[in-house]
Order: sequence, then structure tokens, then C-alpha cells
Amino acid sequence: MAQHGQHHVASSQKALMLELKSLQDEPVEGFRITLVDESDLYNWEVAIFGPPNTHYEGGYFKARIKFPIDYPYSPPSFRFLTKMWHPNIYENGDVCISILHPPVDDPQSGELPSERWNPTQNVRTILLSVISLLNEPNTFSPANVDASVMYRKWRDSKGRDREYADIIRKQVLSTKADAERDGVKVPTTLAEYCVRTRAAPPDEGSTLFYDEYYDDEELDEENEEDEDCCYNDDSGNEDS
Repeated sequence: MAQHGQHHVASSQKALMLELKSLQDEPVEGFRITLVDESDLYNWEVAIFGPPNTHYEGGYFKARIKFPIDYPYSPPSFRFLTKMWHPNIYENGDVCISILHPPVDDPQSGELPSERWNPTQNVRTILLSVISLLNEPNTFSPANVDASVMYRKWRDSKGRDREYADIIRKQVLSTKADAERDGVKVPTTLAEYCVRTRAAPPDEGSTLFYDEYYDDEELDEENEEDEDCCYNDDSGNEDS
């Protein structure tokens, strides 16, 4: 039995090392990944930058991903450390999303087994699902009922009922202090947000996400060439 456990540890560590390297070599735009503790591969800290042209623009949200010993056969958990008002985020910050649910057949949930976790998923697909969920909440079985009711009022009124949007903007503004304390420059334009893999200067390492040495013109040109890199969201426009 102990041997079986050791096998899980060895294979999950290998999987996590490969994923971490992949995400640091080719970051998902809008995210920065670090280990909470260099000696612990099972606990990641995630910095999430709010996508431009959405209510979350300019926001700096922190989260933790915790991985089980038998990853990728079981899903990790994803918890926001930053206070979030959202239909699919519990008060304690846990994210309720199909991709993080074990692949058991549960007709009550309204989720198909195919929408749930399977070992072909990875951190990249989780991050993309989370950023998509932020802007397009699922109100079918909300984790925060009050936020869900408020979001539906905002959506159904085509943005005239501003309560939901106003709360999110307040939360975004309150994250500025965190960003300043952590010495992080939060992207506010699509060109900054879409910075993908760039060779970091020697000794700077993967912590370098947005930096001074690329001029905006160069970024704009690259941005035009690589349109699919950007998060494109229509929901933020209803309200303009």
C-alpha cells in the first residue's frame, strides 16, 4: 500500500513539475504562477489580472491551487484569497466550477460527466475556465445565491441595474493596495495583458511578467499579429 502511495507521489510530482515549467515558459495571459513554498509542489499561488474591457479590468486577484497526491487523476482545489463577489465563488473563496468536480455521475448537479475533471485536463485549462467564469457566471446552481440574483438583475436590465457591476468595481479598486504592496504592475490595456512568452533577461526569471523594456509600439504590432491571444469578452459591453 505504501509503495502504491509512493508511486502516486512520484508521478504527481513529475506531472506538476512539467506543468509548472510549461506555464512559466508559456504563461496563460492574465495569470502569474509561483510556488507558495519552493519545496512544496502541491501548493501554488496564482495572481490573476482582470481582463481589459470587463468589470474586472485593473484588478489583481490572488488565489491558491492545492493539488492532491494522486493528481492528475483527482482534481485540485482552487480558492481565491482576495474577497470575490460572484455567483460561482463561495464566501470562503472556493470556486465552484464543473472542471474541478470529480467525474462521478451526479444527475442532481445538472453537470454532465464529460464537463467534469478528467486526467487530460491541466492547470492551463483550469485557468482558462476560471477567467471565462468570472465574466460569464453560471447561475444554474450558484455558490453565492445573492450574487447570482444580483448578476441576473444586471444582465436582464442590460446593465441599467448597476448594483452587481458597482460591487465588482469596488472590489477591483480595493485590490490596488495589494498590487502596490507586492510591487506588481497590473496591465490595463490589451497590449499589456497579452504579453506572452518573452525571453526574460538573465537572472530575472519567470517572475518578470510585465516590464519596462518592451515599448508599446512593438507590443501593439505583435498584438495585431496574434489576435487569438487576447481574452475577448462581450459581456462588459452591455453596460457601456
